[in-house]
This record gives sequence, C-alpha cells and structure tokens, in this order.
Amino acid sequence: MKAIFGRKMASLEELKEATAKAKNDGHTGKPYEVIKEIVLSDADFNKFANCLLEDQPWIEKADGGHNQNGEVKCIRVINLKTGERVLVNSEGYDYPRYTALEE
Repeated sequence: MKAIFGRKMASLEELKEATAKAKNDGHTGKPYEVIKEIVLSDADFNKFANCLLEDQPWIEKADGGHNQNGEVKCIRVINLKTGERVLVNSEGYDYPRYTALEE
C-alpha cells in the first residue's frame, strides 16, 4: 500500500487539495505500515480534521518515522460514522506532522 503524505497540513481540506495536485503531477506515494488505529466519533474526527496541527493525546513520539523496510510508520485515524481514514506520521512529535489520505 502507498499513500501521498503532506507535511504540516492545517486541515483535511488542505490535505485533499494537496493530494489531488500531487496525483495530477504524477506522484504515486510512499509505502507505509499502520502501527496503531484510532477510531473517532464524527464530531471528534471533524474537530481533528479541521486542525491537524494540534497535539493529540493518542499520538506518541515513537509513533512515526520509518520501519526497517523503509516504510512510513503511521497511525490510521478512522471516522466511525463515515469510514473516512487519515494516516498520521508524527515523526517524533505529538501532532500529525505528516498526513495522508488512505483510499
């Protein structure tokens, strides 16, 4: 599986626009490994999605980076109501430093 990660995206809308542009430019994404899943209510997911640069209590500094195969280690964040999914690579921080849409 591959995903196109954006750095310091402020919102889900910004991430969607950047992903569409990257696809148009021919980018195919990076391989990734999901190391943890977080399921949020629709309200909590929308709060998260509207401010991706905020620290999250469920992100630990060790949740990001790369595994021994060079894949991006990430958290899968799922909207319980809609099933929409966002991948988060904290890269050593407490906030979603890199994010991607999981299709």
